[in-house]
Amino acid sequence: MNATTDMSFITLIAEASLVVQIVMLILVAISLASWATIFRKWQVLGKARVQTSDFERDFWSGGDLSTLYQRASARRNEAGPMERIFEAGMSEFMRSRDKKGLTDHSLLIDNARRAMKAAFQRESDLLERNLPFLASAGSVSPYIGLFGTVWGIMHSFRGLANVQQATLAAVAPGIAEALVATAIGLFAAIPAVIAYNRYATDVDRLAIQFESFIEEFLNILQRQH
Repeated sequence: MNATTDMSFITLIAEASLVVQIVMLILVAISLASWATIFRKWQVLGKARVQTSDFERDFWSGGDLSTLYQRASARRNEAGPMERIFEAGMSEFMRSRDKKGLTDHSLLIDNARRAMKAAFQRESDLLERNLPFLASAGSVSPYIGLFGTVWGIMHSFRGLANVQQATLAAVAPGIAEALVATAIGLFAAIPAVIAYNRYATDVDRLAIQFESFIEEFLNILQRQH
């Protein structure tokens, strides 16, 4: 460790020990992956909210269920999560009634419920995809940064063995460059934690909307008996 009067951020990183530099590189990679996930989930959840709102408006506008079903089937790849749940339930209801020849209305409703529950689980899994990564990044990054800091401080104090007189000027640069690892760890963790909490709440809200819709749609099918 060489004492230096240049305490700029770039210099501290460049003169850090190899282990600390590797820790910093790992944290930067985690941070970049976190931000990519944050922006991607922002797009996915925003689109899901808009699609859900649009479909609810169309569904409750009093339109014919068969027309809604035909449209949902025709645009399955472009449909929103709630529309796909509706399509799954309506498809199973009509298939059980027409192709399987079931006449027990309660059994038809049960089949539709199971189909929609399965579709609901698939849509929930899609919406929750990559959220565990944000949670892991938010919880692990500070500890990775702390490891780099501890290692850097140890390296800094070992360097004092080769110094005739231990002074603050001799040890300060080493401690400063070690603390940069903690700073980068926090920079990676804080956005990931905030995004995870926000997106987890958004997913829960959408899940509640889906579950409410399933029950309301089943009530409509029940009244059609």
